[in-house]
Amino acid sequence: MTTIGFIGSGHIGSSVARAALAHGYDVVMSNSRGPETLTELIEELGPHASAATSSDAAAAGDFVVVTVPLKSALEIPVAPLVGKIVIDTNNYYFERDGHIAEIDNHQITVSGLLQRHLVGAKVAKGFNHIQALQILSDAQPAGTPGRRALATASDFPEAVELVTHFFDEIGFDTVNIGSLDESWRIDRDTPAYGGRFDAEQLRAKLAEAVRS
Repeated sequence: MTTIGFIGSGHIGSSVARAALAHGYDVVMSNSRGPETLTELIEELGPHASAATSSDAAAAGDFVVVTVPLKSALEIPVAPLVGKIVIDTNNYYFERDGHIAEIDNHQITVSGLLQRHLVGAKVAKGFNHIQALQILSDAQPAGTPGRRALATASDFPEAVELVTHFFDEIGFDTVNIGSLDESWRIDRDTPAYGGRFDAEQLRAKLAEAVRS
């Protein structure tokens, strides 16, 4: 059985975990405050969920979902994620994270920043442009007309393949933006961000994006 490690157990992380559990995955949840603070969530998620430290959740996962504020991303442990696919849900909110000059100046993308930190991991963008509750409410079987699509981007084809498979399992089509250098197209305040689009519509919105 595939295990997903979660670094971050907030609204997005817990919603992705619920979707994964409904499709036969095990999940290991973590947060910055320690596994003892996750007792209530683990009881709600059920017997295929457990809590651990961030390092142990990273080590336990066959792949890992990172869903922490960007200002905390560079504190994520590196060694347990070497060789693993990491789904990055992050967005850059300068009001929360403080200004990051490299992002402001378009020298690097949000997920590119995490990739640079996680040497040896394979980062893919995912779940950054959907509200937490919609991860469950908007899911539909494959082939459903108008099925919602989610975007991903990665420098590693195997990471895109895994994300595409996972999205499909839990109820979404996938649009591959390309490399992490192109992942800005789904950032906050872009035409594709936050809307409910099928794959064709999402591709069109991504193409409209202009870097401000």
